[in-house]
Amino acid sequence: MKFLTYLLLRAFIFLFRIAPFRVLYFFSDRIYFLVYSLFGYRKKVVLNNLRDSFPEKSEKEISLIARKFYHHLCDILVESIKAFSMKEDEVVKRYEYENTRFLDELYRQGKSAICVGGHYNNWEWSGIASGTQLKHRPVGFYKPLSNKMVDAIVRKTRVRGRSLLVSITNTSAVFSQDYGEPAIFYMVADQSPSSVRMAYWMQFLNQDTAVLHGPEKYARLHNLPVVFAYPQKIKRGYYKLKFIMLVEDPSKTAPGEITRIYMNTLEKIIQDKPEFYLWSHRRWKLKRNRSYV
Repeated sequence: MKFLTYLLLRAFIFLFRIAPFRVLYFFSDRIYFLVYSLFGYRKKVVLNNLRDSFPEKSEKEISLIARKFYHHLCDILVESIKAFSMKEDEVVKRYEYENTRFLDELYRQGKSAICVGGHYNNWEWSGIASGTQLKHRPVGFYKPLSNKMVDAIVRKTRVRGRSLLVSITNTSAVFSQDYGEPAIFYMVADQSPSSVRMAYWMQFLNQDTAVLHGPEKYARLHNLPVVFAYPQKIKRGYYKLKFIMLVEDPSKTAPGEITRIYMNTLEKIIQDKPEFYLWSHRRWKLKRNRSYV
């Protein structure tokens, strides 16, 4: 089965390599019909997440956001597969970085940084584009796949330029490593934590939410500035990434402050254009045990 999965992935990569984007989006529109109208992929999860996050919105408004989300999700699917074969110049053309001057200044000062983001817009292309658009050496974290053959393809094709892709199991060692130059550590940290005991709890999108503590932990431990990556969708297949400085000096922050600043920033972006967030994720599956408050 693992070998079959590997062969299917290689076949899709080949087909997507030769197919122009207009064909891929034609394919995406057909996938939308299957996942939304025919099979209703996680539709109950999506609608419940939207209702709980936007209690002020009508059912008609919730339904409209859901449909837009599924259209975008299908685009992300084909764009993610296309990423395996995209050339660097095409990635840069379609995923442009803006306002990197303050990051360039940090680099000049010899300072590394942590870049946090969320499952918003196309987060997959961000790491690929960073290798040729940033002075810092990009270091991304990922969870290794059980299928070693597929994992090898991911590690080989999901980095460009000077970028590194490292396992989340080695996070502590990665932050302590000397890269010979300032690095920027990419952390997509809006997933549901694996442990209630290790989570921060806060109100996020009108819900009691468990939040990962990793970005704050390493920012405070190594006193690394924290910036936010805000990808904006210009049109199908084209994005611009805006960087926002969240915390310049973590040593001056109180426990939990960095996490709150990060999540509040993400919340405002989602509220502005909710259709671009990953609503199919079971984000709120953990419930607070009052004995841990």
